[in-house]
Amino acid sequence: MIATCCVQPIDLIKTRMQLASSTQYKNSMDAFVSIAKAEGVKNLYKGLTAGLFRQATYTTTRLGVYNVLTDYLTRDDPTTGKQIPLSFLSKMGLGMVAGGVGAVVGTPAEVALIRMTADGRLPPEQRRNYTNVFNALARITREEGSFSMWKACGPTVTRAVILNAAQLAVYSQAKQMFQTYAGMKDGVPLHLVSSLTSGFVSTAVSIPVDLAKTTLQAQKPGPNGELEYKGSLDVLIKMAKKDGVLRLWRGFTPYFLRLGPHTVITFLVLEQLKNTFGKEHQH
Repeated sequence: MIATCCVQPIDLIKTRMQLASSTQYKNSMDAFVSIAKAEGVKNLYKGLTAGLFRQATYTTTRLGVYNVLTDYLTRDDPTTGKQIPLSFLSKMGLGMVAGGVGAVVGTPAEVALIRMTADGRLPPEQRRNYTNVFNALARITREEGSFSMWKACGPTVTRAVILNAAQLAVYSQAKQMFQTYAGMKDGVPLHLVSSLTSGFVSTAVSIPVDLAKTTLQAQKPGPNGELEYKGSLDVLIKMAKKDGVLRLWRGFTPYFLRLGPHTVITFLVLEQLKNTFGKEHQH
């Protein structure tokens, strides 16, 4: 939640760029300036309540599940008494499980976040104008049915599985490797370089799935109730055909500027909290 307060404007720009036409914004800075001029600087924080609620549900679950499973499966070497690190593939598997569980829990907040951050791009008469995340969830339930809160749950889970397999596993593995090969001791510098490594890898592998998820959650039915996209694969294929394969990585810069600092702040705060409560573990 601390990380989200720092990067919410970047998240809004990332969402707008993913939903924009290929000619609407030249780059991230152009998007920032255009949105700030049209809607005001304070609206760059639109959807903050949804972003915070998403972290309170999704991230709490995924980090908790990952750490519990890692602790449960880690064994001590009978000879030395030291913990035997899990393999990278094991860490990826645990990250996928943790991400999937967290995504199911956090999808309602995710839908509200996408709706609120995308609202300003719609004509005034089509805007939903949710006042906060709870207003959004209540109206979605009332106007579209309870199941609409889990709209695009499939691609949300897919993105979370891919993202967490990279983010959590790479962070754990990077910590282990920097300690082993670079002689770094456990502390803020180690957490910083490990989380930066994790953030970059996570961005590269997850952005196409995030694009599909964002597009599906933001789309509105046409006059006859039809939807432009049927699913994640449909989004990716149509966009690649229309604008080229690199369209799938559109918004990479704001996505990394959002996910990179978010990953760094999340892990730095997490490690400090673990130290504070005296439950620091080496994984």
